[in-house]
Amino acid sequence: MTALRKWMVLILLQICGWPALAQQYPAKPLRFVVSFPPGGTVDIVARIVQPRLAEALGQPIIIENRGGAGGAVGTEAVARSAPDGSDSVSAQETSSVLGFTEKPPCNWTRSGA
Repeated sequence: MTALRKWMVLILLQICGWPALAQQYPAKPLRFVVSFPPGGTVDIVARIVQPRLAEALGQPIIIENRGGAGGAVGTEAVARSAPDGSDSVSAQETSSVLGFTEKPPCNWTRSGA
């Protein structure tokens, strides 16, 4: 492939990506899943951060507590949600080692968590 062709392909790929820049993010309310019960440290930190983050993003942020199994329930809920970028999880380091267990609840690499 000649140098001119490489440049033409590069420019064409950049032009094809421009419509993605016109999209607004976030386009809908965000869901912030706290993987521990209400009143705990993780929940308190999430509720302290939520108002300023919502103001900065211009969208409401819904905090949802999904406690259980050491944070695995909330983490799994976000891992199985739609991959549209509107869900986030607040967990502790125990949730990050779930992929190394004998039978993980879902495929973390494929789900994007």
